Amino acid sequence: MAREFSVPGSLFTGSGALDAAAEKLAKLGKKALIVTDPMMVQMGNCAKVEKTLAGAGLEYTVFSRIDGEPTDSMVKDGLEQYRSEGCDFLIALGGGSPMDTMKSIGVLAAAGGEDITAYMGTVIEVPAPPMVAIPTTAGTGSEATQFSIINDTRNHVKMLLKGNSMLPDLAVIDPRFTMTAPPKVTAATGLDALCHAVEAYTSRKAQPLSDVFAVSAVKRIFQFLPTAFCDGRNEEARIEMSIAALEAGIAFNNASVTLIHGMSRPIGALFHIPHGMSNAILMSTCLRFAVSGAYDRFGDLGRAIGVADGDDGDEAAAWKFLDALTALTRALKTPDLESYGVNREEFFGCIDKMAHDAMESGSPQNTMRDMTEKDVKELYRQLW
Repeated sequence: MAREFSVPGSLFTGSGALDAAAEKLAKLGKKALIVTDPMMVQMGNCAKVEKTLAGAGLEYTVFSRIDGEPTDSMVKDGLEQYRSEGCDFLIALGGGSPMDTMKSIGVLAAAGGEDITAYMGTVIEVPAPPMVAIPTTAGTGSEATQFSIINDTRNHVKMLLKGNSMLPDLAVIDPRFTMTAPPKVTAATGLDALCHAVEAYTSRKAQPLSDVFAVSAVKRIFQFLPTAFCDGRNEEARIEMSIAALEAGIAFNNASVTLIHGMSRPIGALFHIPHGMSNAILMSTCLRFAVSGAYDRFGDLGRAIGVADGDDGDEAAAWKFLDALTALTRALKTPDLESYGVNREEFFGCIDKMAHDAMESGSPQNTMRDMTEKDVKELYRQLW
């Protein structure tokens, strides 16, 4: 069966990628809205982008009010600045929050609407203005995806918005922007990328091209994430992790995600845990449930990272991979819900809603092992 395979319009990767992309940037429009967070401004990363734009003869205005997980109100505020400043293209600088916010601003700028929640549950086909994604963490992969995750603050739902019009026209993967990420952020975003790659490879929607990117990402992450976590100034590790996050993003953009993401979004919406962290907390529990539906796929990953070999059958190789994954999450000091500060009684009181919302997202149904809402409830309980 024929399948579409989507990637950003252009990609620049490696040291100096932003400078190399200047000529391409100059052709996208006349005035950019830079969507970023206060930390990027304070650290001087935004100034580097501003310098490149000025050198290319482009005007810009900075919207730096992304101070947490992206919300519908942030999108509305950014849209107002985009319109009032007469912008005609967008640049996101930061992690997944600025990139997801940028995409949603772009949709509304093109459609003429005011409320991004109107697009929940639809496939967005409105041609958006040109968009540029410059990630400063190696994890979300949003620079390579047609997805945007936005919090609906009225209904306390983390919306998954999708459509090819949200795929960036240009992705600039310059590892110099990731060098200052602290160890906790490096760990959470790196495990987020690992989650993307593993879910893409073990999804019912996997396809040959997505498999190539997924397996490559898994291998890079196991090899280089521990080094990036322990030595953030190691340029090789940062470069390799930036590529891994991009690969994982391309993989799940085309193969989708599975039960981890389905269960993660409700946790983030109700308990305000960052997306990458909630994925990391869920990963071992969820994949140990999923493994029996895809021993061959998990076994492939065990052989790819070298913890299993040709003498191991698929089931044995699969469990060796999961043991290695659990060991990695522990080495990176991944917390559990309790140590993160979540109240057990409050969490258990939300399990019915979270399980319903998880299944409604459609992601758990991509898992190669059949699962029900009852299974999701039990997995939430197992987190304690």
